[in-house]
Amino acid sequence: MAYLAHTAHLQFLGLVMGSVGWILILCSAGINEWRMWYVSDRSVITSGVAWVGVWRACFYTHTMNTAEYCRAMAITDSFLPVEMVLAQILIMMAVAVGLLGNLVAGCAMRKVYFGLGKRRSINVAFWSAGTLYLLTATGALVPLCLTTAAVLNNRTIAFPPEYDFPSAPSSQGIGSGIGVGIGASFMTAFGGLLFLCYRYPKKAEASVETNGHLVDSKLQPSMGLSSILESGPDAGEDNTAFELEENP
Repeated sequence: MAYLAHTAHLQFLGLVMGSVGWILILCSAGINEWRMWYVSDRSVITSGVAWVGVWRACFYTHTMNTAEYCRAMAITDSFLPVEMVLAQILIMMAVAVGLLGNLVAGCAMRKVYFGLGKRRSINVAFWSAGTLYLLTATGALVPLCLTTAAVLNNRTIAFPPEYDFPSAPSSQGIGSGIGVGIGASFMTAFGGLLFLCYRYPKKAEASVETNGHLVDSKLQPSMGLSSILESGPDAGEDNTAFELEENP
């Protein structure tokens, strides 16, 4: 017996990759180490390294009341460059779209595993999940790539004096947040491609779906007990052995 669930093994892998990728994208948004600033003046930044994330800029210091000094950054701050503004907007949009993609992908797998819905509804669910996963990956990759380009070109950020950041770093490096985000984006995109590659089996086009089974509609339905009793060449004949016992 063929099962419709047997046609979606790769898509189950896509659901796992999309879900894990979405979680990692969410994690990358909370990691402060997107841009690593290496400074030569260690009078304030005693470790010589400061890091700039999507929402905060931090560094270690021994000259203040706290060992780790952080300042929040909002989208309304005028000193933020374009890539950081886009990161705050697009990363959150990617998280929201990815959550919707996980829900649609789960619904699509449920339709296949439990034999719910017809061919069109199943295909639409898989294509929608794949599209949402690709939009999630794209929304995360755009600010990640722009920030990477800014780091490689050693572009500075004009922090206000209260941030205690230097006017420009001596050099910059790519932080772990960018690495996690890029890896998660590719993982989510691959999961989306697996969903878009789903094809409803052609042999099932002329079949009837019954509780997830693919039953050829050309086959006659199974006969019930009454049909079996009434059919056959001996239908309706008396049992001669029984008659001999009754009439010795």
